[in-house]
Amino acid sequence: MIRLQKSMVAALVVAGLVVGGGLVAGQTKFVAPLRGQVDLEYTKPETKVDVKANLVRTRILVRNPSATNSIAGLKVDEYWYDKAGDPVTGDTFRYKKPLLPGETIVVELNTPKNPKMNRNSYNFSHANGTIKTKLVPKLVASAAATAAAKPKDE
Repeated sequence: MIRLQKSMVAALVVAGLVVGGGLVAGQTKFVAPLRGQVDLEYTKPETKVDVKANLVRTRILVRNPSATNSIAGLKVDEYWYDKAGDPVTGDTFRYKKPLLPGETIVVELNTPKNPKMNRNSYNFSHANGTIKTKLVPKLVASAAATAAAKPKDE
């Protein structure tokens, strides 16, 4: 009898979710991710040396220009090379949530300082394909994105 009551309650809860639109308080609407090659806007990287932490900090603002779809599994790789063109060091940034349409985030890369460092390059990718980047003069990040990008030791 108790099992029957529990299954009836469960059925009513499921029916309520279906009729009520499927959203529970605190959940957000699902935005389908883009597949294949996607567009991404970014600002010129700001690179500064943090002598105290012995790190080279690079900060880039990144925006999803799509009006309808998110970008899942955004990844930014930074590679540093010496004068001969040999790789020296680098860092990787992964955005764990989908980058929603029109959303701007701060990408912070922290690379250990090496005296051989001469030049760097960036590689943008996502979980479902490649990224076509477009350099833009200015983007404005939300206060939450700026706060999340601040290093923990400051």
